[in-house]
Amino acid sequence: MRLINRRPDRTSWLLLAALPFVAVLVAYAMGSAVRLAENPADKLLPGLTAFADAIDRMAFTADKRTGDVLLWLDTGASLARLAVGIAIAAAGGLLVGLSAGLLPYVRATLAPFVTVVSMVPPLAVLPILFIMVGLGEASKITLIVVGVLPCLIRDLMLKIDDLPRQQLIKAQTLGANSWTIAIRVVLPQILPRLIDSIRLNLGPAWLFLISAEAIASESGLGYRIFLVRRYLAMDVILPYVAWITLLCFLMDLGLRVLQRRAFPWFEDARAGA
Repeated sequence: MRLINRRPDRTSWLLLAALPFVAVLVAYAMGSAVRLAENPADKLLPGLTAFADAIDRMAFTADKRTGDVLLWLDTGASLARLAVGIAIAAAGGLLVGLSAGLLPYVRATLAPFVTVVSMVPPLAVLPILFIMVGLGEASKITLIVVGVLPCLIRDLMLKIDDLPRQQLIKAQTLGANSWTIAIRVVLPQILPRLIDSIRLNLGPAWLFLISAEAIASESGLGYRIFLVRRYLAMDVILPYVAWITLLCFLMDLGLRVLQRRAFPWFEDARAGA
């Protein structure tokens, strides 16, 4: 049997999926052991005890100055900003993408502008946002929207282009107007694709959020990472990075579950394609 036709069973799949993670952990443990043997006070690759102490201090012990548990305070602040930013970008992306994908005059007006804006590195406009919007929550949320919205619009426009043209022709033959076609024919088919687009933009959205928090914020996961870096506190930084990764993974998983339950036909349609 050719290799391209050989598929692992579920047990083998789980073992193969776990292999890279185990390899990284083993490599870290070996590197940490070597460095700590040479210098027990080394901060670059702290040992498991240092990680346990840092996690207990950040996630389970109230801060003596503020009384807050810092990890959960930072998590709540970051997730609130991310949720608002992605929600605004998704709503705007759906509205503009649907309009530009269906209406030629709207596409002629907005498509070139959206294309150009999507090429602007969002982090390059961060200083402009701070000057125009200020250092508060609005600038952080705006950066997420600026970074994600053009990508969602372009992706939805392409998805609408991929819809069978015969569907639109048949709907018009049956007397449907533009509004009816948009709501009854196109919208149900691009909603699951919008979820795919949001999933693909979760990583960039986190990047924009952490960058904004690192520069001007008093709470948030990005703020905490850049605050403790001056002390070379890798025992805090690495768990925070792992926690951000886990949050992003859980958000992606939640969107996949939502897509599967809200649009059960989509998985079969994609497999058939």
